[in-house]
Amino acid sequence: MIREVHHYIDGAFVTGGAWAERENPSDLHDRVARVPHGTSVEIDAAVSAARAAFPAWRARTPEERGDCLDRVGTALLARREEIGDMLAREEGKLRSEAIGEVTRAGRVFRYFGAEALRRHGQTLDSVRPGVEIEVHREPVGVFGLITPWNFPIAIPAWKSAPALAFGNTVVLKPSTLSPLVAATLAEIVDAAGVPAGVFNLVFGEAAAGSALAAHPDVSGVSFTGSQAAGAAVALATLARQARVQLEMGGKNPLVIMADADLERAVEVALDGAYYSCGQRCTASSRLIVEDAIHDTFVAALTQRVAQLAVGDARDPGAQIGPQVSQAQLERSIAAVEAGRAAGARLVAGGRRPRTARPGHYLEPTLFTETTPGMPLNQQEIFGPVASVIRVAGLDEAIEVANATPFGLSAGIVSQSLAAVRRFRREVRVGMVMVNLPTAGVDYHVPFGGTRGSSYGPREQGGAAVEFYTQMKTTYVRA
Repeated sequence: MIREVHHYIDGAFVTGGAWAERENPSDLHDRVARVPHGTSVEIDAAVSAARAAFPAWRARTPEERGDCLDRVGTALLARREEIGDMLAREEGKLRSEAIGEVTRAGRVFRYFGAEALRRHGQTLDSVRPGVEIEVHREPVGVFGLITPWNFPIAIPAWKSAPALAFGNTVVLKPSTLSPLVAATLAEIVDAAGVPAGVFNLVFGEAAAGSALAAHPDVSGVSFTGSQAAGAAVALATLARQARVQLEMGGKNPLVIMADADLERAVEVALDGAYYSCGQRCTASSRLIVEDAIHDTFVAALTQRVAQLAVGDARDPGAQIGPQVSQAQLERSIAAVEAGRAAGARLVAGGRRPRTARPGHYLEPTLFTETTPGMPLNQQEIFGPVASVIRVAGLDEAIEVANATPFGLSAGIVSQSLAAVRRFRREVRVGMVMVNLPTAGVDYHVPFGGTRGSSYGPREQGGAAVEFYTQMKTTYVRA
């Protein structure tokens, strides 16, 4: 059954822009939603509403703002199975993973509901007698939030919750590939008593995102997406000296050392490379394996990859769902063909599987005999495709791990404390995982990378206050 969704502007659900239909990537016969593609007209209305609502919202007590966020989080947790099923249907994420994502979103809102009350400031003595100094944080204004389809409720949560907690107002522009959960979030925010204009939602494609990033009344933009789109957002914001925060993907390495527990290494690689159909910016797409264990590891991983069941995201027996769209599927297929053409050895997957219903499916794919400079090991694929790179030891493993423009997440599987400590120091990323998949992070700690993966302050946890507030220093003489 198809559902029609709407923009949410100034406390009302409104239409605007041309309509498009969204299909279920697990079953292309299933039409999921009709979504409006807003333009600069809707963006301008939403920003105007957010700007008008800002003075009253910032004047609310932290407890009042926190209570609103707590109600949003509680509602998300109470409806996690319903919304998780909705997410699985429209985005293709396994239902169990989708429920987990909704749970995370709920907990993010509740966490920042409490953070609204935390005192962020200092009282200092001056170097001048009789003078005291106070340093405190204030909200900034209107924030534009541009979010992707792969975590369609968790990422809007971890951007909007801190912005609202600290007294800002927001305009969220989510992906039109996952409109249902975004619209449901707006409904929950509305029901939680968040005042009109404080939280706004506008659906749209790149033109809407560009209008939001360039709007003169937007004080800051938080963006998650591709490097090319992120660069455009940065130019639009920096031209008017607005704040900007960019998360732009990764080509994440997982190093398997010869002393690793083989069973653990295989499961860590399987999880990081293939779960969520590889559609995670923190996915382990490069498996860097020490020569002494290479052949044994590849044989064991190939066997496990071949056992993964591909199917409908809402089928309890499925372990790998579909890709989100035909365009994303074609991108992965093109990467597979490029890998073959470059001389990599395909040892698992690489084909469209037979499934009960037509969908955007690709078998989980594994390449071996690859080199660091191959496009397969340099370009983010965002699909169930991983490659193995053989290395002589830790020196070469670290060199290869750093040999891409990205620097989001990296992992190592080893029982050597010395190897782990050196890897943690020398790998050029923002997050390091030890004996864990490169994907999978907690919501109460900083998230972000280095180099081409991230730009600006970190997201999530206590670090979020840096982006969503500004410091004011006051000198007082009694």
